Amino acid sequence: MRPPRMLAAVIAVAFTLLTTGPAAAVTAGDEPPAVPADLATTEVSFRGDGGITLRGTVLAPKGTGTRRPGVVLVHGAGTGTPRTKLLGEAVEFARRGLAVLVYDKRSEGYSLFERSYGKLAGDALGAVAALRSQPGVDPAKVGLWGLSEGGWVVPMAASRSADVAFVVLVGANSLQPLRQQAWAVAAGLRKAGVSGPLVERTEPTLYRVLADGGMFPEPYYDPAPTLERVRQPVLGIWGVHDLLTPPRESPPLFAEAFERGGNRHYTFRFFAGADHAAHLTPDGGVTRLPELAPGYADLVGSWVRAVTSGRPPAAGTSGPAPVQETPTFAVPPTAWWESAWAQLAALVLFVVAFAGYPVVALVRRLRGTGRAPVSRAARLLSGGGLAVVLGSFGYVMYAVMTGGKLASPGPLLAGRPVAWLALQVLAVASLVAAALTARAWRRERGPLPRGERARLGLLLAGGLVLLPWGLYWGLLLP
Repeated sequence: MRPPRMLAAVIAVAFTLLTTGPAAAVTAGDEPPAVPADLATTEVSFRGDGGITLRGTVLAPKGTGTRRPGVVLVHGAGTGTPRTKLLGEAVEFARRGLAVLVYDKRSEGYSLFERSYGKLAGDALGAVAALRSQPGVDPAKVGLWGLSEGGWVVPMAASRSADVAFVVLVGANSLQPLRQQAWAVAAGLRKAGVSGPLVERTEPTLYRVLADGGMFPEPYYDPAPTLERVRQPVLGIWGVHDLLTPPRESPPLFAEAFERGGNRHYTFRFFAGADHAAHLTPDGGVTRLPELAPGYADLVGSWVRAVTSGRPPAAGTSGPAPVQETPTFAVPPTAWWESAWAQLAALVLFVVAFAGYPVVALVRRLRGTGRAPVSRAARLLSGGGLAVVLGSFGYVMYAVMTGGKLASPGPLLAGRPVAWLALQVLAVASLVAAALTARAWRRERGPLPRGERARLGLLLAGGLVLLPWGLYWGLLLP
């Protein structure tokens, strides 16, 4: 693992454990999911991308007759997501006359550091092949449904295979993944009442560094070329209170890409009172209820029957206007001086400079060779600088991890989290302490021992770097 990635991993894992506690492992069970008695189920297994074996369940109305259309459900982000996560959608779509395959998402080859939409698209095509082979399913009428991250995966699968008869996208994003995620967290912070440099500077900066360190896979994936190659009819669905995908910006970009590719068989629908997954939400997208938005499942059922009967609707958009309070913003790659390597070097310097000062003092005291400090301000610089660096990383990671949908930044003062304000004050105090320490050293009578000069020089170097570092991360911005 290269050092910047190691830095990102340590930060993320450590503060995930500190702020959210140990996560329960998600294991796909061998037992079939419990479904309502009016539906029939069949357990299936199939080969995904790279030969991985995936397992799923096919739900369909009971009884025999004319072969019915089918749809494969593709999960949103998350590793090893079990099929039960989408069981509610599967049940409702099956009750509308569709054969629905929902499967456990892969965990192999999918993690914080590794993710391939191409592999996930291969998995989805394996599921399509499995559903096409099921008794009672018309193989010419099997399509794909994708939620959130699935909105990048499903078009890729559809563009590769004519076996995909149609595409349904829910909460899909037509922007680069890093841009979408940075916007979502910033929107969550703003919804919680945060303003100022934490949300405007610090949060986007963190995502750029994480992406540079390999912590955010496929950050700059551009979906437009793939969307231009989609020839199947497309149904796009968004909740008007989508807080994870920009609901005002994404649909027009989808339409532009389809039009460039000559595909005019797309239908966009917005649902009132619905969130990112088109579930009902009582509080503007923060809380997701189990119920789907009224009319959502009916639309999917009727639209699929129409397009698989050779009656694809012409391009059109309907429903209430979506709510998106702030636009997305560019999150470009880092320059060399702000890269993950540079951040790692700064972090090492801070730890050695600020933590080394008291460690040397302790060793001297134990040996009985201690001496009075050049200035008491040096102690403030040492302790304050270390607290600023570690505290700011910790708080920013906490804010980012709780920033999706609705952040929990703690008490606010004039739109600034009190904890962040305290770190800002401590950063200023540390810089003042650095200036006082430098002045005291200059006024020191007589030469200092070489070891003490090295210790003070390293401490002041940390204080000097703290100034541009604090400006870059927004700690020293008003």
